[in-house]
Amino acid sequence: MWKKALKAIFAWPHFVLTEIGMMAQLFGQAVFWGIRPPYRFRLVIEAMEYVGVQSIFIIVLTGTFIGMVFGIQLVDGFRQFGAENQAGAVVGLALTRELAPVFAALMLSSRAGSAMSTELGSMRVSDQIDALTTMAVNPIQYLVVPRIIAGALMLPVLVMIFNIVGIFGAWLVCVKILGLDPGIFVDKVRWFVDAKDVTQGMVKALVFGFAVSLIACRHGFYAKGGAAGVGQATTRAVVQNAVTILFLDYIITSLITGQGGL
Repeated sequence: MWKKALKAIFAWPHFVLTEIGMMAQLFGQAVFWGIRPPYRFRLVIEAMEYVGVQSIFIIVLTGTFIGMVFGIQLVDGFRQFGAENQAGAVVGLALTRELAPVFAALMLSSRAGSAMSTELGSMRVSDQIDALTTMAVNPIQYLVVPRIIAGALMLPVLVMIFNIVGIFGAWLVCVKILGLDPGIFVDKVRWFVDAKDVTQGMVKALVFGFAVSLIACRHGFYAKGGAAGVGQATTRAVVQNAVTILFLDYIITSLITGQGGL
């Protein structure tokens, strides 16, 4: 009886430590094989096209509606205090610092991250990864490294697109529908949003893109159990990515601002 109780108590810490160990192992192997020739630039470009270019539509769609909804909420709330002219500043700061990197990373995880896990998982259960090893091709270097590089490089680009379309969506609602002065809206964005705010979002995007790709590759690369196992690996990757993004967001924000107890 007490053995079952102890097993239940230590199951979660064991799972967390196992995941951290697997991530660290995969990261170390990716670094080791990433700096060794042969350098397969074609695979990196293809991964960047898949992760970045093919995600533009969902990023534009999400960013536009996030900006529109946020603009409505701000104007509705600020009008109670006669401060609706500050909507542009708050929209710009919120998008560049928080909303754009977090939502773009979540969208990337849902679209590209899940596809990475499914693709690598299918290759694992169908013995294609073992076939690469048999042909003297290191599977980490061939499959994992290009995806991690693509995620880390392309998410900052997607975040910049998110910023632009998000501010445009807020401007469209605030100015054209709710009647704010367009000059004041643009002026507030220009004066209150500076380089450090954009840089904070870019740092988050770089870290999020790396984490999303690493987690997706980890779950797909080590998948097992046939088709059901691939589905479970994809689900775990998406959920773990979402939690990791929010956790890293708090850590990075605390470090940059010097607040939050870190």
